[in-house]
Amino acid sequence: MVAAGGDSAEASSIKIYARIRPQRPNSKLKTTPGRYWISSPPVLDASDPHSRPRLGFLVPRDETAGLINNQKESFVFKFDRLFDMDVKQEEVFDTVAKPVIESSLQGYNGTIFAYGQTGSGKTFTITGGAERYADRGLIPRTIQFMFKEAQKNTHVQYTFHISYLEIYNEIGYDLLDSTRDAKKLEDLPKVTMQEDADEMVHLRNLSVVQTVNEEEALNLLFVGDTNRMIAETPSNPSSSRSHCIFIIGVTTRVNGEDVIRKSKLHLVDLAGSERVGRTGIDGALLREAKHINLSLHYLEQVIVALHEHSLGKRSHIPYRNSMMTSVLRDSLGGNCKTTMIATVAVEDPLIDASINFNIKL
Repeated sequence: MVAAGGDSAEASSIKIYARIRPQRPNSKLKTTPGRYWISSPPVLDASDPHSRPRLGFLVPRDETAGLINNQKESFVFKFDRLFDMDVKQEEVFDTVAKPVIESSLQGYNGTIFAYGQTGSGKTFTITGGAERYADRGLIPRTIQFMFKEAQKNTHVQYTFHISYLEIYNEIGYDLLDSTRDAKKLEDLPKVTMQEDADEMVHLRNLSVVQTVNEEEALNLLFVGDTNRMIAETPSNPSSSRSHCIFIIGVTTRVNGEDVIRKSKLHLVDLAGSERVGRTGIDGALLREAKHINLSLHYLEQVIVALHEHSLGKRSHIPYRNSMMTSVLRDSLGGNCKTTMIATVAVEDPLIDASINFNIKL
C-alpha cells in the first residue's frame, strides 16, 4: 500500500515571511534612516493571530510632481514573521524550513521558496554563502537535517531521491545532466511534463538520483549550482535569470508495517522579479525578463487562488498557466505545507521595487 502526499484531510498551510537583506559591503547604494520599519515584536502573537508583524516603508513625495500630488507616502505589509538584517541563517532555517521538512518526513508534500526582486538575497537565503559554514542556506541545512533525522529514527526506513530542475524561458532543463558542460543550453534534452488520468504531473528527462548520505546530496547540489544559467544585469552582477527547483523525494516505511509513504519537498530559488524596462536590459535579456515576470504573475495568481479557496470563495486553481506552477502543483495546494520568504532590499533606489513586489504579495 502506498500513501502519496499524506492524509487528504490535512488542511493546507501557507506561511509568508519577509527577510531584510543587509547592505552589501562596498555598495554605493545608501539606505536613508527611517525609510523602513519593523513592528516590535517581529513575530506573530499566538494569543492574537490577527495581529501579524508589519513591515512599513516611507516614500517622500516627489516635489517635482507639483503642488497637487496624491502620491502615497506610507506603505505597510503584514507577514507571519519578519527577519531584520541581523538575523542569522540558522534562525531563518529553524523558523521557515524546519516545520515543512518535518512534515515531509511524515509523508506530506511541501514547498519552500524565496521570492523577491533581483539582488534582494534570494539565492543567499536558499543556497547560502560560500565563504563561511555558518552562512549555509536552506537547501544544505535541509539536507543535513533530513539525514540526521533518518539516522535518529531507527524504527523508520527512509529513502531519498534528488532532482534539480531549471526553468528558463518556460523550458525545463536538468541541472544534474552530466553532458551539460559539453553542450549549449539549447542542445540539452528538455524536461517535459506529462499529466496522467489523476491530473498528476510527471517530469520526463529529469534525473532522479538516489542518495544515501549527506555528502552525496551536497555534491548533487554543487553540480546543479555550477550548471545554473547566470547573466548580468545592472541590478545584480551575478543575477540568476531562471527559476531553479531543488526536489527531494522522500519514501518512508515504518518497520513492521506495509504502508509506504511518498512525499516531495521543493526548495525554490525564483528568478529576479525586476520590472521590464527598468533595468537597462534589451534583446535576449529583455525576453528573459518578460518570461520571468509572466511566470511570477502566474505564481501570484495561484497563491491568491489558494487563499480564496481556503475561504470557500474559489474552486478552480490555475496551475496549468506556467511550467513552474504545474511542477509545484502537488506541493502547493491540498494537504501540503507551503512557505514563502519574501527577500527585501531597502536601499533608497530599490525601495520602490520592494513596495511594488509586496503589494502583489
